[in-house]
Amino acid sequence: MNMREGLTDLLGQLKRQLTNSQEIGLDSPFLSTESLQYLTGGPQLDAVPLKENSYCESLEELEHFIDTCDRCKLSKARKTIVFGEGSPHARLVFVGEAPGVEEDIAGKPFVGAAGKLLTDVIKAMGLTRDEVYICNVIKCHPPHNRDPQPDEIEMCFPFLQNQISLIKPEVICTIGRIPAQSLIDRDFKITRGRGQWHSFMDIPVMPTYHPAYLLRYPQAKKHVWDDVQKIMKKLGLEDPRRLRN
Repeated sequence: MNMREGLTDLLGQLKRQLTNSQEIGLDSPFLSTESLQYLTGGPQLDAVPLKENSYCESLEELEHFIDTCDRCKLSKARKTIVFGEGSPHARLVFVGEAPGVEEDIAGKPFVGAAGKLLTDVIKAMGLTRDEVYICNVIKCHPPHNRDPQPDEIEMCFPFLQNQISLIKPEVICTIGRIPAQSLIDRDFKITRGRGQWHSFMDIPVMPTYHPAYLLRYPQAKKHVWDDVQKIMKKLGLEDPRRLRN
């Protein structure tokens, strides 16, 4: 690792730690307001419209289209493109941030410990992973698990728009800070905005915490369940636990 990569990795770790601290209500008095805004701010970009020549008519066509994508620097180090998986007619789409190391190897979204927790949430809704659709804003793994950078999101975002336009879900659930900032508002704060309905492409969006955050702070699971119940109500789903009683 050269000096530039080391500094990028260090800043990424600091950014994640500051974000986690803010999400549980801790202050960071040793940094200026400007520094905090720089380190904890989301990707500073506006939604990128689909270009006519990049629109695909099916998920299979889109996956094939981006199979050899080299639009950004993430293509140089990735092992696989993690396109997404689930029902092409899903009523509910989960949108995460980016593939992790395990996802990069498996070629599937949310397969690690956080993925198992997401699967548990889906089961608690009375659904299976095959009945929903799971994807990420970014299709390639960022090195050192750093946050996706604005130019990377800008290059990849039209693919997500294409996916959503083809699936036509009734509800989107953004998982974590960066998906919410990408789909809802670049200044979105997950602690303030989660649990409230928003909109993207005229589709209701419910932002909630990332499962990885729940692994670190299990006390936040109750908030995610509150958010999930709102999604279930919107979709007309019964609580499986209530049906068993």
